[in-house]
Amino acid sequence: MVTRTAFERIVEEAISSLPEEFREHLENVVVVVEDRPSCKQREALGLEPHEDLFGLYEGVSLTRKSVESVEVPRPDRVWVFQEPIERACTSRKQMIREIQDTVVHEIGHHFGLEEDELEAIEDEYEYDDE
Repeated sequence: MVTRTAFERIVEEAISSLPEEFREHLENVVVVVEDRPSCKQREALGLEPHEDLFGLYEGVSLTRKSVESVEVPRPDRVWVFQEPIERACTSRKQMIREIQDTVVHEIGHHFGLEEDELEAIEDEYEYDDE
């Protein structure tokens, strides 16, 4: 278990490790760390009480946004949930890797990637080991 500040720092490092061509498209994305998903978020996803959620993307992916949209865009959100990640991990190294995978996965949704595409990326994505 780590402090919220340390957890947020790992999330920030995961975002910073993304290639620049991806980071430059994240100006309208807010990354939020919370202890756990809200009841409303769990209900919207149809999660059972025993199911954990490490992260969530809320917004309209870049592939679905229209340049003709008249609405003022509100920031998309990437949620990262600390408690479920910590419960699932048995070491700090494993926790860091899970945070990195979660950040890449949820930001991938921002780019319009589907689950199977995200799994392939996660398998190939390289991180610096501590």
